[in-house]
Amino acid sequence: MAGIGIQLNRIFDRRTVLSALHGILFSVTTTIAPMLVVIGNLLLMFRVLGFDHAGDLERELFSCTILYVFVFSLLTSSPFNSVLSKYMTDCIYAEKYEDVRPCIFLGTTINMVFSATIAIPFYLHEFFIGGIDAWYVFLSFLCYLALTFVFSSMLYNSVLKAYKKIALFFFLGMFTAFCLSVLMVYHVGIAIGPAMLLALTIGFFLIGVCELCNALRYFRSNSYSYKPPLLYFTRYWKLVVANFCYTLGLFLHNLVFWFHPWHIVVVNTYLYNQSYDMATCIAMFTNISASTFFISRVEMKFHDSYSDYMESVIGGRYSTIEKNKERMFTSLSDQLISLVRLQFGISIVLFLVCMLLLPEVGISGLTMQIYPLLAAAYFMEFLYYSELLFLYYFNDLTGAAVGSVLFCVTSGVGSWFSMRLPIAWFGAGFAVASLVAFTYCYFRLRWIEKNLDAFIFCRGSILEHGIGRMPPTRVYHKP
Repeated sequence: MAGIGIQLNRIFDRRTVLSALHGILFSVTTTIAPMLVVIGNLLLMFRVLGFDHAGDLERELFSCTILYVFVFSLLTSSPFNSVLSKYMTDCIYAEKYEDVRPCIFLGTTINMVFSATIAIPFYLHEFFIGGIDAWYVFLSFLCYLALTFVFSSMLYNSVLKAYKKIALFFFLGMFTAFCLSVLMVYHVGIAIGPAMLLALTIGFFLIGVCELCNALRYFRSNSYSYKPPLLYFTRYWKLVVANFCYTLGLFLHNLVFWFHPWHIVVVNTYLYNQSYDMATCIAMFTNISASTFFISRVEMKFHDSYSDYMESVIGGRYSTIEKNKERMFTSLSDQLISLVRLQFGISIVLFLVCMLLLPEVGISGLTMQIYPLLAAAYFMEFLYYSELLFLYYFNDLTGAAVGSVLFCVTSGVGSWFSMRLPIAWFGAGFAVASLVAFTYCYFRLRWIEKNLDAFIFCRGSILEHGIGRMPPTRVYHKP
């Protein structure tokens, strides 16, 4: 994140209209461009290939397959990526570049093996119980592994700050997928659903291979030290908990509503709730600009004051440390308030636009009744996510883990209770979870502000932790 802030500062320092547009475009590229490219490609394939004219079962099966591929590839990769990112950045900071390549190989292998092991029972169920053709089940499994591979490889490029290349790889992969889908449908005669699934699988693998090759190009030496990355999982287990619980909390309310009496079952395997899932998607996009503004405004402004404080801790006077600390937290508060104001205005405008236009394109009924509360919930969720990143800044893994667990548990339990409420209150569980996590992280940041000196100066260790003889307590001996 710091690398993004530095680059944005260089762009916005030019103080021109073109530099402002360049900065906003860069923020979009580093945050949501890959997602927009994938969604745009899917919509384009639906339009060009005539997906609406496919059979009901074919459409429902493909939609559920893609939904499950995205959700569970994110869930299975989330426990590993945060720790691997921490290890890689530590190696780069210590200039131990030869240790990065083993981390890439080990991380990719562990991620893929774990994801495959978790998914195999599900796809066996789809084949034996759902009665789906073996080739389609196997293709779904490959698509799931391909997207997991993409998320794993994307991590290494993010550490390298290769944000533009990530967006370029996604564009290349999705363009290839689109061309292949058109070729397979109109020239080979493959059905629309299987053709799109095969094309997306190839596109995802292409993205992952490009990302992996780009990362390996930077780190050519290999120390063959595979044990240190594994030790990081025991040392930073709180980071695993924080990242996994946050990701699970994002989807848990949807998973709960998949068991609502209104749920739909496809081939005795896939569960989903069309109205609630659609409302969730629209609500998320109503507030997705918060990610961009957090990068372009909050992260960019806060990084300078954070760097000044850390530099003063290394070699500054106490008065300088206190001055920079006050300036840092003042900047944090100002930027969070600025983010709230800006995103609130944008969310209100987009909410009104959605309420007016979506019924005109056929999205109405239950979806529009559920949408308003979920839109407010995602507004609070993005604010909570901003606070979570600040906790990472201060290396407060305990606070991040507790906040994520609260978010996850409250989302699941609250959604279970909200299923029994009127339709307009279906999103109450996720809204309460976002509010609880936001409140906790806010007070946790306030606690860090009051106890930052002890947090910074009393958590270090001169001697490395380990098992062995205790060093002598005598520090001076007169011969």
